[in-house]
Amino acid sequence: MDTPLTVPDLADATELSCDVLVVGGGTAGTMAALTAAERGANVLLLEKAHVRHSGALAMGMDGVNNAVVPGRAEPDDYVAEITRANDGLVDQSTVRQTATRGFAMVQRLESYGVKFEKDEHGEYAVRQVHRSGSYVLPMPEGKDVKKVLYRQLRRREMRERIRIENRVMPVRVLTHPEDGRAVGVAGFHTRTGEFVVVRAGAVVLATGACGRLGLPASGYLYGTYENPTNAGDGYAMAYHAGAALTGIECFQINPLIKDYNGPACAYVANPFGGYQVNRHGERFVESDYWSGQMMAEFAEELASDRGPVYLKLSHLPEETIGAVESILHTTERPTRGTFHENRGHDYRTHDIEMHISEIGLCGGHSASGVRVDAHARTTVPRLYAAGDLASVPHNYMIGAFVFGDLAGEDASRYRAYEGELDRAQLAEAHELVYRPLRRPDGPPQPQVEFKLRRFVNDYVSPPKTGARLSLAVEAFTRMSEEIAGMGARTPHELMRCAEVSFIRDCAEMAARASLARTESRWGLYHQRLDHPERDDTDWLHHLDLRKSPSGAMEFTARPVEPYVVPVPEFAPPGGPERHIGEVALVPVATAGPRDAAPAARSAAGGPDTPATDLPAPDTPAARLPAPDTPAAHLPAADAPTTEVPSAEAPHPRLLRLLSLVEDSPDLEALGPYLADPDPAVRAAAVTALGETAPAGTGPALAARLRDGSPRVRAAAAAALRELVEVLPAEPVLGAGLREALGVPDAAVRAAALDVLRALRLGDAPLYAAALDDDAVDVRVRAVRALVAVDAVPELAVAAGDPAREVRVAVARGLAAVRDPAPEPLGPLLGDADPLVRGAALAALADTGCPPGLAAAAEAALADPAWQVRAGAATALRAAPAALAVPGLAGALADPNADVRKAAVLALLAHRGDPAARTALAGAAGDADADVRAYAARAAAPVPSGAR
Repeated sequence: MDTPLTVPDLADATELSCDVLVVGGGTAGTMAALTAAERGANVLLLEKAHVRHSGALAMGMDGVNNAVVPGRAEPDDYVAEITRANDGLVDQSTVRQTATRGFAMVQRLESYGVKFEKDEHGEYAVRQVHRSGSYVLPMPEGKDVKKVLYRQLRRREMRERIRIENRVMPVRVLTHPEDGRAVGVAGFHTRTGEFVVVRAGAVVLATGACGRLGLPASGYLYGTYENPTNAGDGYAMAYHAGAALTGIECFQINPLIKDYNGPACAYVANPFGGYQVNRHGERFVESDYWSGQMMAEFAEELASDRGPVYLKLSHLPEETIGAVESILHTTERPTRGTFHENRGHDYRTHDIEMHISEIGLCGGHSASGVRVDAHARTTVPRLYAAGDLASVPHNYMIGAFVFGDLAGEDASRYRAYEGELDRAQLAEAHELVYRPLRRPDGPPQPQVEFKLRRFVNDYVSPPKTGARLSLAVEAFTRMSEEIAGMGARTPHELMRCAEVSFIRDCAEMAARASLARTESRWGLYHQRLDHPERDDTDWLHHLDLRKSPSGAMEFTARPVEPYVVPVPEFAPPGGPERHIGEVALVPVATAGPRDAAPAARSAAGGPDTPATDLPAPDTPAARLPAPDTPAAHLPAADAPTTEVPSAEAPHPRLLRLLSLVEDSPDLEALGPYLADPDPAVRAAAVTALGETAPAGTGPALAARLRDGSPRVRAAAAAALRELVEVLPAEPVLGAGLREALGVPDAAVRAAALDVLRALRLGDAPLYAAALDDDAVDVRVRAVRALVAVDAVPELAVAAGDPAREVRVAVARGLAAVRDPAPEPLGPLLGDADPLVRGAALAALADTGCPPGLAAAAEAALADPAWQVRAGAATALRAAPAALAVPGLAGALADPNADVRKAAVLALLAHRGDPAARTALAGAAGDADADVRAYAARAAAPVPSGAR
């Protein structure tokens, strides 16, 4: 756009009205909107991008970190685990909402079509990733979660209740001038620039984390670990509306792939046998749950001569690496495989070098956010917060859905506000949005944002000190004027400028809160070099932050509520709140007193008088010169996301089809496109079926499995897998899938078997016939299907398959049938391949390990292959203690850490035996962190629900 926008008149604002206003169309916001609409409210959903592709879920999710599935985990155990992970500082009532309501949310999402991993019998395949508790539920095909949610929003009955306004960005929550309750928002359209005002009975903020706080090592503004569109919008809006925020000093810091803005995903690789190691191949992480303490250990190892740190995968067999790649290179980050390929790295030959992310604010992954109660209410009446914005520690995706649901349910009680809106608040929001238009040639947003976030890295990132944090506050205060002077010419640039103001607010909150908490807590998340110890006496308190009537940031130390679930390590002191007020800065204008001689260093390495005890100076601190950041060294300004045009114009029928999809067409309307002579149109129609799922979708997709185009067949197979939880198990679908088993395309046959198994539409003879398939992958899926129908004789036949992958699947499958027995494993226990023998031995832990096989397992502890030795140790878990313990005790001296780990886990099952306890006590000093940690659990009671 060559001509700058003109500033619109405040009186010309577009006004909208609703009962429940939801800000943010990601995880929590979508659920809040659905729940409020289901309860009869008229909902307006505002999204500054487009709901179909917005939020942290936009590219899907590879798993759930906190699924409390009945029979696999107990809510109280989970609450205790999160309490420990957050060093005792939690409102357990909020964490318990996720623990008790999370499984129902998993089932609700499944009814929408979200697919969670299940075993052959349809039970949730929960994995144990942490050393205590089984909470991780994989989603190997979870790349389409957002598409599934959007499909729910576009259902006809929802469209009558939910109005979606894309490209509208609120900047301020409007409150009632008398009672302070939330009555709407003010913002603007990020494509047209028009000013938008919304009246609402209640407001739900679901804007995600502040992912654009610290600057990534690459220097690229949008190369952040978290979704870079999440710039702290909700944190700033809640603060300026008068809501309390809490835990803002507790940062989010994550391990990630070196030079790549994505997680290394150790929690994904762990169930497959991957793990974090230092450059010597040693596991070093002592702490259990993913926490700040774990990150402190990570940072310490990285900075030592034992660094770099790696995610180790190169020891895994080919088929396992392939399975890991299928998740990490698709659902988690589609560019990940390209990144490794461009470096000439392969998981088979290179372990993944890891590093540490920039800092951010995130309730869902650490603890910093808007204070909420167990119903997602903030301290401002009728204002709610959910998802990563809300301070519910380690809430993750399921917690975001749960609190979105809670917010939508509670907010649905209110009806649209019809009174007058505060003109001063509207004018303030209008000025915030449009001031860059008045100086179009002012400093551009990328330059100002780079400078701001570089200060965050320099002065706020851990380890923290009072002096550096004070310099940060001065810098952020000074930069308020620079931010007010930024220039813009387009609505998109206005959006980016508003985001910089949010980032600045969050940066100041983070610095001041870190100054106020004069202790170290949460490991690396809040490590104060000048206050290095944790202080539970004074600081087992929440640190709440509010905007005072004068406009300053003030603090209160709020006692932790009495625990619902006792945790012996922590004893909240209770008592009244402690008002702290504004936090004093450490003098930083001069290096020590201006007229004093150089001070002698104390024994601790610092001045004899701690800087934090010095009085504040009477005169303002001298300003630092602005850093030299030439524009040539800065990343280019962000541009609106546009699709690269293809060489040929899109087919007119494709354009008509895309337009049709927005109206949720029925199968009859899509029929002509499914039969179109152009395979591109047919493939798009199949994708549309997957997005809208009208009646008759299953048989229609099954028919497309026999399409002549590979592209169409692949789309049909993907859609069937995605929709398998919501497709009716009707005979006509079963017939279509059976026909697809004769298609020459092996990927189609594999998909057909998976869907037949999941919907219980096949039988043992059908699956056994597939054991003769030419494709190994198809035979592996046939084995899984046979397990689903408990076809042990047919599985035993497959034990002679020429492919190792199939025989390994058979070994595992014989342990997974409903009535497992050890006898069918016999041929596999003597298999020539060590991976097969190892899998067969490990299966004995579930089938039972009678004395004869226990002797064979003990002998296998001397096998040359470590995989066999590890399987043998696992087998002895189910053997009589008198036969198992001596061999397991000897295995604790095995040179391979995974064998020692398997031995310790087996010995834990025999901890009632005195010899087992003695062996475990010796293993507590093992060189491997996992072995030590599991051995130390010998004295602890077995958690309820553990398996």
